[in-house]
Amino acid sequence: MNTIVGSLMVALAGLSMGSGAWTLKALRKYGFEHWLFVGMLIGVGLLPWAVTLLFCPGAWAALSSVPLSALLKANLFALGWGVANVLCTLCFVRIGVALTGGILGGLGLSLGVTVPMLFKGSGLFAQAPDLTSPAGLVVLAGVSVMLAGVVLISLAGFGRDRALRHSQPTSGNFATGLIMVIVAGILSTGPNFAFAYSQGPIVSAMRERGAGEAASTFAVWAVGMLGGVLVNLAFSGYLLTRNRSWKLLVRVPREMIFPAIMGVQFCAAIALLGNGNLVLGALGASVGWGIYQALQILGNQAVGFLSGEWKGVPAGPRRQMYSGIALLLLAALLMAYGNSRAVSLS
Repeated sequence: MNTIVGSLMVALAGLSMGSGAWTLKALRKYGFEHWLFVGMLIGVGLLPWAVTLLFCPGAWAALSSVPLSALLKANLFALGWGVANVLCTLCFVRIGVALTGGILGGLGLSLGVTVPMLFKGSGLFAQAPDLTSPAGLVVLAGVSVMLAGVVLISLAGFGRDRALRHSQPTSGNFATGLIMVIVAGILSTGPNFAFAYSQGPIVSAMRERGAGEAASTFAVWAVGMLGGVLVNLAFSGYLLTRNRSWKLLVRVPREMIFPAIMGVQFCAAIALLGNGNLVLGALGASVGWGIYQALQILGNQAVGFLSGEWKGVPAGPRRQMYSGIALLLLAALLMAYGNSRAVSLS
């Protein structure tokens, strides 16, 4: 039962995160720098800290008892994620939401799933099975299937680019965008590693002072993602200054609803991901991340299709995309099965 509930939670987290890009497509006056600044400020800055301070008694005292190494480790991973998020946002513009989500998700998946099984995380995740265990082998099979799906999605993206090269305007060189998204994919594991390797002492400190499990998990994101949100705010602030577009934030306040919605979706996603990982058990940092990534990619593809990115694309690339999506769903099921095996053997 825990496997089903946990899998559903991280699946919803992935869909929430992946579909958040629709708000970027809805903008008319704002640029993506406005979208990034407002969304990150709300979703990773204000909301997690608001929940932590409101629902975790003695939050500051609890954090002061957490080893400094755990906080630094989390924020180093978060800094990498901050860079990845900036690159990802740029790639949405350069090569499209669908292809960006596919490549970034696949690369982030392979590292995010395997590393916590090689180098055990904190708290509950310290008991994760090894890669060579029966459960680990099933999870690796899921990773292989998912990477095959990402390859198909990437090939579909190249086909789409060739088909639309002369009929749609581009924003930058495609090859440059591809390199950027590969780097972003490697660094995008930051949230998973920040949570896996720091949640144990932070959650314990909050629970000892009377906080509930959900609020304690929010505290992990609030303090552990601080480095990442600062990178995003600094970059978007630089663009707002360079483009002299700060005033647009208040001149067109109705546009702010879209990045605000993205921020809420982001916050909901990380809350579901953290709690879902814990519900999944010792293998949650790996399996939870894998299922989350699969559904995030699916959300990205939905945004791409619904926004017209694939309009006029021939049947060949479309079939590759559909096949890739099917493999992603199969991979998520395999990982959930691997988690159930780990639970049954524990």
